[in-house]
Amino acid sequence: MAGTGKGAVFEDLLPLMADKLGGEGLMKELCSGFQLLMDKDKGVITLDSLRRNSQLLGLQDLKEDELVSMMKEGDFDGDGALNQMEFCVLMFRLSPELMEESWFLLEEAMEGELKNNNARY
Repeated sequence: MAGTGKGAVFEDLLPLMADKLGGEGLMKELCSGFQLLMDKDKGVITLDSLRRNSQLLGLQDLKEDELVSMMKEGDFDGDGALNQMEFCVLMFRLSPELMEESWFLLEEAMEGELKNNNARY
């Protein structure tokens, strides 16, 4: 179990997904999660879109202050919204076990990309 900071506890499924899907598969799933949560008109996750769509990812029990906290924690550029990269980084940061494994996953994804690039040439 992992928390979002102020008492909400959720089952951390990202390590299980990473084991099952590998680094590239996990990133695709995170991108799908981003698509579910984002404001379709703006192309980013806003606080309003997070409120509306959070139940799609099992986050319906989060309180308003926890949603606000998540947005603030993930909003690196200070624009009040989460772009896809900010969302993926936030998901890793909220998963303590994945933080430990993140270097392995990054390396695996990079190796796959290098193989793909080398196969083209």
